[in-house]
Amino acid sequence: MFVLGSGSPRRLELLAQIGVVPDAVRPPEVDETPRGAELPRAYCERITAAKLDAVAAGPEDIVLCADTTVAVGRRILGKPEDAEDAAAFLRLLSGRRHKVITALAVRRDDRRWFRTSVSTVRLKQLSEAEIAGYLATGDWRGKAGGYAIQGPAAALVAWIEGSHSAIIGLPLHETANLLQAAGLEIWT
Repeated sequence: MFVLGSGSPRRLELLAQIGVVPDAVRPPEVDETPRGAELPRAYCERITAAKLDAVAAGPEDIVLCADTTVAVGRRILGKPEDAEDAAAFLRLLSGRRHKVITALAVRRDDRRWFRTSVSTVRLKQLSEAEIAGYLATGDWRGKAGGYAIQGPAAALVAWIEGSHSAIIGLPLHETANLLQAAGLEIWT
C-alpha cells in the first residue's frame, strides 16, 4: 500500500502527473514551530522527518512525506495567519530573490530515503495595488510564504531557478526516484 503523509491537494495533483495515486492519505500532526536560530533547510528537513515518523503504516507500506519552506536569507516564512501577515510576506519578497526548499522522505520497512530540493524565486517589484489584488483572490491562504506559484501569483513571479514542481510542493524527479527505490512502480 502507498500512503501519502500529507493533506495537500497540490501534492495529490503532482503525484497524479506521474501516474501515482495513493491508497491512503494520512496527514500527520506535527509541531512545525521553528527552533531558535534554526536554518531554513535544516528546519524543512527536520519537519519532513518528523512527519515521516508520525504517519502510521504497516511494515511493507510505502510512506511519502514532504515539507515546503520559503526563506529569505535565514528567515523562515511559514503560512500567513491572516491577510495582514500575507501582505507583510509579499512586501518582504517584492523584487527580491528567495529560496523555496522542499524536503521529501520515503519510508518502507526500516529503510528511509531523503532528498531536498532548493529553488530560487524572484517576485517582481510589487505595487500595493498588486498586493491587494492578489490578497483578494484568497489564494495566499495555507501557502508557505503567502503565495502559490501555480495560481494567480504566477503573474507576480519574474523568474525561477530550480524545480517548478518543488516550488508547488513536491519535486517530481526526486519523488519518482525515491518511490522507485522503495519498490513502487511508476507509470503502471
